[in-house]
Amino acid sequence: MFIDKPDPLAPRGGTETPERIFFSRRRWLQVAGLGAGAAALGGGYRAWRASSGGEDAQVLAAGKWSSAAEAKYKDFYPARRDERFAYDRDETPAVAAARYTNFYEFSRYKWCWKYVGPFEPDPWTISIAGLCRNPLKLDLEQFHRQFRAEWVERQYRQRCVARWGMAVPWTGIPLTAVLRAADTLAGATHIRFVSFSRPSQAAHQAVSGDFPWPYTEGLTIAEAMNELSLLAFGVYGRPLLKQHGAPIRLVVPWKYGYKSIKSIERIELIDYEPATFWSTLNPAAYPFESNVDPNVPRPWNQSSERMLGSDQRLPTQKFNGYGEWVAALYERS
Repeated sequence: MFIDKPDPLAPRGGTETPERIFFSRRRWLQVAGLGAGAAALGGGYRAWRASSGGEDAQVLAAGKWSSAAEAKYKDFYPARRDERFAYDRDETPAVAAARYTNFYEFSRYKWCWKYVGPFEPDPWTISIAGLCRNPLKLDLEQFHRQFRAEWVERQYRQRCVARWGMAVPWTGIPLTAVLRAADTLAGATHIRFVSFSRPSQAAHQAVSGDFPWPYTEGLTIAEAMNELSLLAFGVYGRPLLKQHGAPIRLVVPWKYGYKSIKSIERIELIDYEPATFWSTLNPAAYPFESNVDPNVPRPWNQSSERMLGSDQRLPTQKFNGYGEWVAALYERS
């Protein structure tokens, strides 16, 4: 796929990273070196600085739900802190994390907060089906209450393949709790996650018919059962802002951010490796596993990352620093 058309929804006067470099299925292997990718990233970041705009209060307010919807879930916050996890760096300011996000349903650019207003995260239904003995289909409030005992806040580092990172406190439930409730069958080897398709509410879905909507992602069962895998309902002690993937998203902090699918509607237990949104567009750049690893070539050199808010530059750690939790999953016999 060759994505080189200007975004009709994007602010005028700036451009992001050239998408012919970042997305092209046919030409990615022909891109002229990692240095060119790094230079493109720098230009994209400067363009974002110039074009993102908005006062801090405006950025945060843009992603809030209706007052009535948020009132239904206020008693679930704050959740108890899981003290096993810590950032080892400063927490990213909430407004910095809200201003600079990837959410392709709304825009190809980082200022997604400008376009999420029409999106309605409540009412919402989540289904868990496929190779399980106890399929579940719950509305958002039912989901909250059924798994209330599992609610937890975790301080996780998050890493994007485009070399920026953040450290934020997610509120949610371990994915393992949902899989236990569904009573997964022994034949299930993978999980497929499916997001929404609402072109009337998501502006970029309406104008990008060549993308494989709805957004999909996947994990192996072993990855899904890992203690780190979290279904998040909140961030910074309140319900997820729309640009963060309201009302429910996956967080797998040892993988690049595109694996942490937003606004999930379906969780399917299956016996094969599923195609995913980005691996369909460019399998060489976005393989199924996609663990953070500074030694594996990507569209940009992965040796370091820039933290949102502080602009601190830090060296990239394999598995994003979570090797003690996940390295055993990838030991080859």
